[in-house]
Amino acid sequence: MEFLPGNTVGIDLGTTFSALAQINDEGEPVPIQNEDGDIETASLILLTENRHVVIGPNRSRAAMEDPENVVERIKRKMGDVGYKRTFDGHEITPEFISSLILRKLKQDGEKILGPISNAVITVPYYFNDSRRKATQDAGKIAGLNVIDIINEPTAAALTYAWHRGELGHEMPDKKSRRVLIYDLGGGTFDSTLVEYNGNHFRVISTDGDVKLGGVDWNDRLARYVCDQFKEKTGLDPSESAQALQILRNDCDTAKIALTTKQQTSITCRYEGNRLSVPVTRELFEDLTKDLLQRTCDTTEFVLEQADMDFAQLDAIVLVGGSTLMPQVPAMLEKLTGVKPYISPDLDPHTAVAKGAAIHAAILEAKYNPNGKLTDRVEKLLKNINQEDVNSHALGIVATDPAKGVVVNNIMIPKNTSLPFSLTRTFKTNKENQERISIQVLEGDAPDPKACSILGKCQITDLPPNLPKGTLVEVTYSFDKSGRISVSAREKASGREAKINIERRGTLTDNQVENLTHLAEEYSIE
Repeated sequence: MEFLPGNTVGIDLGTTFSALAQINDEGEPVPIQNEDGDIETASLILLTENRHVVIGPNRSRAAMEDPENVVERIKRKMGDVGYKRTFDGHEITPEFISSLILRKLKQDGEKILGPISNAVITVPYYFNDSRRKATQDAGKIAGLNVIDIINEPTAAALTYAWHRGELGHEMPDKKSRRVLIYDLGGGTFDSTLVEYNGNHFRVISTDGDVKLGGVDWNDRLARYVCDQFKEKTGLDPSESAQALQILRNDCDTAKIALTTKQQTSITCRYEGNRLSVPVTRELFEDLTKDLLQRTCDTTEFVLEQADMDFAQLDAIVLVGGSTLMPQVPAMLEKLTGVKPYISPDLDPHTAVAKGAAIHAAILEAKYNPNGKLTDRVEKLLKNINQEDVNSHALGIVATDPAKGVVVNNIMIPKNTSLPFSLTRTFKTNKENQERISIQVLEGDAPDPKACSILGKCQITDLPPNLPKGTLVEVTYSFDKSGRISVSAREKASGREAKINIERRGTLTDNQVENLTHLAEEYSIE
């Protein structure tokens, strides 16, 4: 792991808001304010002329702009090869757009900290390999040395333990803590079970949805208002991109108001008509109850995967701004019998960024002898170890002998503690087979077409006249860092093939380099 000269930070790259944090000289994870004095920057991009962009503009201002010039929710497009957009004569990708947000965070942070070179960037636990690589590429395009990608719930668990005074210290009762991290952000959801003592963190199980977050609650409100407007006027505001953009902003404001009020109203203007729609908290909760139920089902599944019940939890930690909706803690307390942990020290908006900063400092303490940590902080963090699980299963394309159909044969199930290695023996399915192809899949679906192909390798030049049913030994290995290696050996001849699977995104190295140069030409406000 290589560190460059300069500051090392943690970054929460969010769907709706992003934040940057660093460990200070006293060993506290501190969010760094942007140039407006805020600790969060809206992940909202306003494209203007002459290679100038505005990051995190006032939402009211953005709502009044041409929708063609506004980009939001780009995190949901990470790793999406089908996303196409042209700006200023260039085709821009989700990685490039995300890099502009990261560059803004870096630019503002440097006004306070000085040069920022190294960063840990967070991702939802349920991000697959291509989305993680896309995030890594975005960091590189932004001019950052991405020393690691950390899962958001893991980062939040680090923050929780830190503020409890339990990170890097021996537990007074010598017992490990089991904590459920319920992370409902602007655009993604994760539920993750973590066990830790002072110096060891272990993820037990996780599950989530990369397309479920606060913006979906906003959209439900917007649809309700549009339906009311259409019923009264015969016109549907959602048919206008600009009207819908303004309405989404107003619905977000109304959602926030309903966290403390029992009723608010949303005013919609379209085609010369105006309608004020009253919305009660009860109505809002009814409109979105299925969304909340999806998070409930996922949370129950996470405990089932761990073969645990809620009574065995020490705490439920709420992360992400959307957990401030009153129905969220109410649902969790009803489901689990455990009152969610709420403390001024654990801000749902910044817990992930702080955790990323802690993780960055742990890596700096271990691998950067020229780092800026004080001796006390370095000593505290140096011996902390973290153990993760894989959020997606790894499988192999094989033929089901009973049904004669091609299936995804799971080799390493999801929620397996890493590192892990497994060897299985398969049989060839036809006479005189000249080569054996191994296709590595990511995903839990039985149908290979519903999974992602991570890589392929082949054993060639097999001996002639191999009978059907010849044994082939296949080994899958997942190291602590999440790197995957696969080997296959035909047992009779000893011939084998190997592949090390590097993270792959939608961009080539050359494309990343070209976009890095392009990003340097943009001015960012």
